[in-house]
Amino acid sequence: MYLEKKISEDIYYVGVNDRQTTLFEGLWELPAGVSYNSYLIKDDKTCLIDTVDALFAEQFTGRVAETLCGRKLDYLVVNHMEPDHSASIKAVRAMWPDVTIVGNAKTFAMLKGYFGITDNLLEVKDGSVLPLGRHDLSFYLTPMVHWIETMMTYDNSSRTLFSGDAFGCFGALDGHFIDTSFDTRKYIPEMVRYYSAIVGKYGVPVQKAFQKLSSLQISTVCSTHGPVWRERVSDVLALYNHLSLYDGKPGCVIVYGSMHGNTVRLAETIADSLAAEGVRNIILHDLSASSKARILADIFSYKGLVLGCPTYSNELFPPMAELIEMLRLRDVKPRFYACFGTCSWAGASAKKLAAFGEAMGYETVYPPVGQMHAISEESFRQCVELGKAMASKLVVSD
Repeated sequence: MYLEKKISEDIYYVGVNDRQTTLFEGLWELPAGVSYNSYLIKDDKTCLIDTVDALFAEQFTGRVAETLCGRKLDYLVVNHMEPDHSASIKAVRAMWPDVTIVGNAKTFAMLKGYFGITDNLLEVKDGSVLPLGRHDLSFYLTPMVHWIETMMTYDNSSRTLFSGDAFGCFGALDGHFIDTSFDTRKYIPEMVRYYSAIVGKYGVPVQKAFQKLSSLQISTVCSTHGPVWRERVSDVLALYNHLSLYDGKPGCVIVYGSMHGNTVRLAETIADSLAAEGVRNIILHDLSASSKARILADIFSYKGLVLGCPTYSNELFPPMAELIEMLRLRDVKPRFYACFGTCSWAGASAKKLAAFGEAMGYETVYPPVGQMHAISEESFRQCVELGKAMASKLVVSD
């Protein structure tokens, strides 16, 4: 038995919450869980939009059946084939064998590969329209936001955009599901964390999707994760635009690794210098303590970036090597950049971090600072000057 969750005339929320999984994709922390959102339109024809993770298939199909109130399911629209949204397709087909699955050509290749389903399919292209009665669904292919087959579905009657993973966020839904009925502020940082971890590499495709959707009047956004956005539609659209342009805010993120406490002293000296020069937003992350998703979210959010770590077996401190590979993968666009490194006998880290900044096309604001053993008067002075140089870029930008 389920309480009915109505979004608007004929449109219902039939998603589920996952409070069990601790790592999304086996990588990203879920301190507050995550929702897998699905939506049902009950018109002359009925249409389910996306499904949920297989772990919740029985709960999900029960919710859909109860919301259908004995009616058959005519269509299943698949906006995204990633298993957290498609893994219950076989359960849906088992319960409603005659359901027509709606997707694009790339969707169907994955549908066959994952589930062996090749029959009763309706292929759509950009601009295709599926009439349900009072509601006409239009389809917009948005490849690489963030898989190759992704698309979005727009209901012309209610001006609702079913956006797939776009505009989604981490965090389960605690009873409420539409942003007009509760305080959604806690979900905005989780949207940034989700974007930077999952979608971050694909800023250009996100911008192409914005162009494709630019003529639509969007009153409601129904993503596959997080709240239904209605009151804050303009806010979430603006945030995604900001993130996909890699347009950082004034501020500096200092990410450091430290084994014995010497590297952290350099990081804190740089932070003190930035503060003394009037930079308001300064974020320090210890690679051994902060989650990678939170670090990435902050790097996406701010214009200044300082990286520092000790040399480890004549290479970078391993967590720093992992982080810079994540930044390469996401192609985080140019930042104001500086770096520092420590060592006991072979100083490789500062050189390798400097080479990384150059390869990424970052604007280096100060030469790399290298320190052997504990902090010295000279390295202290250099860190102060580094902070001043970074501040001169950020305060002007502010």
